Order: sequence, then C-alpha cells, then structure tokens
Amino acid sequence: MSCPICEKDTDAKYRPFCSKHCADLDLARWFKGSYSVPSTDPEDVEKALDALERGATPEDDEPTRH
Repeated sequence: MSCPICEKDTDAKYRPFCSKHCADLDLARWFKGSYSVPSTDPEDVEKALDALERGATPEDDEPTRH
C-alpha cells in the first residue's frame, strides 16, 4: 500500500501514511475543508446556496449539539 499523500511505502506506525508529516498534511486538509462529500439532497443544496449569499457556511445554520 502506498501513502495517499506522497505515494511512498506506508509505515505501520502511521498507516495508511508513510510518516507523521503526511498524516498531519491529511489532517490539515480535513480542517481546511479540502475534503468533502457532495450532497444531492435539494435541501442541503438550498442551505448551501443561502449560506453563500450571506457569506456564512451551511454549518452556521445547524443547531449546537452538546
């Protein structure tokens, strides 16, 4: 298996990555929102469009969960 970031061989300690550096790069991509799962739900699309018009994110409309 190769590292999904740099394609070097993986290290069992950091699997599926080759190093802590690549694992951290992947985590940073999640934090920045670089990874996403597209939705075909019309309600989700409408919320996203409304949020873009307001300069907010769709998550701003969701209730806080404790």
